[in-house]
Amino acid sequence: MKALHFGAGNIGRGFIGALLSRSGYEVCFVDVVSELVDEINRRQEYTVEIADAGNKQIHVSGVRAINGQDVNAVVAEMMDANLVTTAVGPNVLKLIAPTIAKGLAERVNKNVQPLNIIACENAIGGSSMLKEYVYQHLSEADQRKVDELVGFPNAAVDRIVPLQKHEDKLRVAVEPFYEWVVERANMVGEVPQIEGVDYVPNLEPYIERKLYTVNTGHATAAYLGYYFGYKAIAAALRDEFIQNTTKQALMETSRLLTTKYHFSSEEQERYIEKIMNRFSNPYLSDVVTRIGRSPIRKLGPNDRLVGPAVQLLKLGVTPEHLCIGIAAAFQFNYEYDEEAVQIQKDIKEKGLAETIPLYTGIGSDSPLFPLIMEKVKMLNALRADRSKYMK
Repeated sequence: MKALHFGAGNIGRGFIGALLSRSGYEVCFVDVVSELVDEINRRQEYTVEIADAGNKQIHVSGVRAINGQDVNAVVAEMMDANLVTTAVGPNVLKLIAPTIAKGLAERVNKNVQPLNIIACENAIGGSSMLKEYVYQHLSEADQRKVDELVGFPNAAVDRIVPLQKHEDKLRVAVEPFYEWVVERANMVGEVPQIEGVDYVPNLEPYIERKLYTVNTGHATAAYLGYYFGYKAIAAALRDEFIQNTTKQALMETSRLLTTKYHFSSEEQERYIEKIMNRFSNPYLSDVVTRIGRSPIRKLGPNDRLVGPAVQLLKLGVTPEHLCIGIAAAFQFNYEYDEEAVQIQKDIKEKGLAETIPLYTGIGSDSPLFPLIMEKVKMLNALRADRSKYMK
């Protein structure tokens, strides 16, 4: 069995690729970083380190790679692949879509074996998103064939893989915990046998639980950590204010999740506790700027901060702590992040009051609007008081 995986970065190697290899797949990575592709092909193996007290080392072998810029090579690999997966980031899906479309157009006219394409991205409906991009590059005739032979099942994935540097270019450290849930609907043919994957009839509860717990908590801790001068997530969460705000934000999202889905309050409380412990893992050196990157996407109307806040308001719940996270996100002025720079530019030129609706969709007529403005002032005052205390 062969799996073609787009994205040979830390998540691709340390999470998806490692599980596919362990499940008996020959893994062929697709990446545009030539140095990385060459190193994988030279060694055809790498090590995954589990970041905990045991420091377990997992040996992954029998892997290879091709350069994503070599479209013909990618198309050739797609012809007999048994599975296609991605871990490239939601914003990159549209960039790989033309190549995948070309591969599918050739495959469905020569190979009638079913194929499933699973986008393992930090986004709701990643595979559906990829399918939409791919279909933009297919003729109507090829779309009909792809409809019959190719599935795009959505997935929810969760594993913390921090930014890292090793002398060994392929070595990657990951947290012990992981979750990979795939929706059974929209799959074609036999269900791929992948160790550690859970197949469920309805993915939405798991996607929203992950997005509105793991991602919401991570973002809240990261933006507050950055605002108050912390470099690492674990260090930020030792700050009593940041830890309490993050946990209370997750208690707010829990009210939403237990109202919408089958999760019990007790189950959700245990989930939150597990998440907070994961964030505080002393063996992971995860920086706030990595977690906070791409704030435009993370402040989106349906994303991890604004999405649950808007829904909670409709339930009659005032999301005080989520609004603190949103306020902190608008203070994320990290100069090496293009989206952060753009937001700060808009704040400077248009003012915060005009910038908030621009990115969140929250208008001045929403009760959330004055609450976010109030929380920005609160954070400014709190930081000023801390500065006086430090002096």
